[in-house]
Amino acid sequence: MTLPARAAEAGRALPATTDSIQFIGNATILLRYGGLTILTDPNFVHRGEQVPLGYGLTTTRLTDPAMEIEDLPAIDLVVVSHFHGDHFDRVAEERLDRGYPIVCPPEAGEKLRELGFDRTQELPTWESCELRNDSTSIKVTAMPGRHAPGALSIALPEVMGSLIELRSKGNPALPSTDRPDLRLYISGDTIVYEGLREIPERTAAIDLALLHLGGTRVMGLTVTMDAEQGIELMDMLHPRLAIPIHFDDYEAFKSPLEDFVRAVRVAGLEDNVRYLERGQAFDLQREVVSTRG
Repeated sequence: MTLPARAAEAGRALPATTDSIQFIGNATILLRYGGLTILTDPNFVHRGEQVPLGYGLTTTRLTDPAMEIEDLPAIDLVVVSHFHGDHFDRVAEERLDRGYPIVCPPEAGEKLRELGFDRTQELPTWESCELRNDSTSIKVTAMPGRHAPGALSIALPEVMGSLIELRSKGNPALPSTDRPDLRLYISGDTIVYEGLREIPERTAAIDLALLHLGGTRVMGLTVTMDAEQGIELMDMLHPRLAIPIHFDDYEAFKSPLEDFVRAVRVAGLEDNVRYLERGQAFDLQREVVSTRG
């Protein structure tokens, strides 16, 4: 589809050193901030390849990633929302550096250790860990998530949303304060359910939300947010800005990005949403940090 006009501005080419989010495809992003780089949900299989969903189920990729795994920059941290073939695929299993620290839910940590990734930091919901360099700290807190309604939730993996708080020393774009420069929420493969209401009750205002959409259907049930649920979650969390990801990469996804664009327009939220093509980057300093009140 042709993205709304604001996508071209949000997704302009950026230097690799810029504080930014680059959309690689599906739920895979590169987050660069203050000299630290985070990779999420590494998924590098190509169009036409299948990935497992468990219980003998598979889904076929419809797109190519914007980057090959060999072209990744040096990674300081990997964040994995859950252990599914479209979030940690066989390419990652074979080629991702086993020296990278990985933040993930406990169930995924067990699977990753079996594959030789022994630097896992397993976070139950609401627990946190922190990454630092000389000038920057990044705090990751596990947020609630549920991959399916009812009894099907037992058959699908434990899923983790993430709140990533970014703080750099002496950021000239902000007044002196103890608050983070930016709070980034990543939904993970969740449906909207009552447990998500704890997020605004227990956390401060969210600057930017990355929404896993797609309306994925497994065994006849929707197991990731569709367009309407994406709007419902925005209404629940009130992020200053939101970027949709995880919307058209696999044949199991049944709610395309066009549905979300239309729902955003109907809800009057167009000023609160940015869209990225695969490979495009979003300038965090210019679009988010420097505009905070």
